[in-house]
Amino acid sequence: MHVSPFAWLISTAINLLFWVILINAVLSWLIAFNVVNTRNQLVATIWDLTNRLINPLLRPIRSVLPTFNGVDLSPLVLLVLLQFVERLMFAYVYPLLP
Repeated sequence: MHVSPFAWLISTAINLLFWVILINAVLSWLIAFNVVNTRNQLVATIWDLTNRLINPLLRPIRSVLPTFNGVDLSPLVLLVLLQFVERLMFAYVYPLLP
């Protein structure tokens, strides 16, 4: 199946965002359990970058979704929504593109 450059770009952006969210979630656990330290410049840079990229997307979800015993499930909801949007695009939008 031929995929248009526009469809490829959207799919790639969604996949990159998926990985940024996963990296941020894993890094948050590592920071919470003192496995890595944010005083390390590399860790602090990655933490800051991933937070700046995904916090605007997580903020609306966090305003609606409560935390469960201190566990933030908003990254999981965002991952599911991203996969849903990508599948919708493959089903309905991509076939319409030249």
